Parts: sequence; structure tokens; C-alpha cells
Amino acid sequence: QVELVESGGGLVQPGGSLKLSCAASGSIFRISDMAWYRQAPGKEREFVAGISRGGMTKYGDSVGGRFIISRVNADGKNTVYLQMNMLRSEDTAVYYCYAGADGKNTWGQGTRVTVST
Repeated sequence: QVELVESGGGLVQPGGSLKLSCAASGSIFRISDMAWYRQAPGKEREFVAGISRGGMTKYGDSVGGRFIISRVNADGKNTVYLQMNMLRSEDTAVYYCYAGADGKNTWGQGTRVTVST
């Protein structure tokens, strides 16, 4: 079983940056893909960025070129990061970490990001 805990959300001004972290625990050796999704008020959850075990990345159309996903597997830890740059008001959402392991989907509890003056 895998558990995910996100951190790093908060309030940031438009044009600013923020870095989210997601720490995986439990059966981390089973994790293949990890990703970030987000859900804005009144909207469906959408894909933001994903990274495979081998480091291949993929980005949603709305964040390409502004966000960077990375992943560290070391010392018994598996952590995925989302560096968010040039933030816009439309990036305001709850951001969820995702991990795929042995065909099972695991989600974190979410961390809120608010982009506003």
C-alpha cells in the first residue's frame, strides 16, 4: 500500500513561483508513474504533469513551459515535485498527487494553491 502526502501550497501573486512536494511512503518500490492533477472550483479534475519511473515527463496543455515535474528516488524515499513558475489566476486550484502502483491508483489529500493579488 502506498500513501501520499503533499505540501507546499499557499497564496502567491500572479507571475510568482511555488514548489509543491509529494512524499510517498509504504510500498514505494511498487510505484511506477507519478503525477500531479488539479481541481479548480466548479471544474473537473485535470491532468497537470506526470513522470514515469524512468524519468519521462508529460505536461498538460495549460501548463507546458511554465511547470516542471521532477522525481527523486533515493535512500528509501520517493518524492515528486512540481515547480510552478509564471503563475496565473487560472492556476488556482487544489493540487493532488497521484501514484500508480501495480494497477492501483493512489491519491494524496491535496494542497491548495491560490494565485491572487
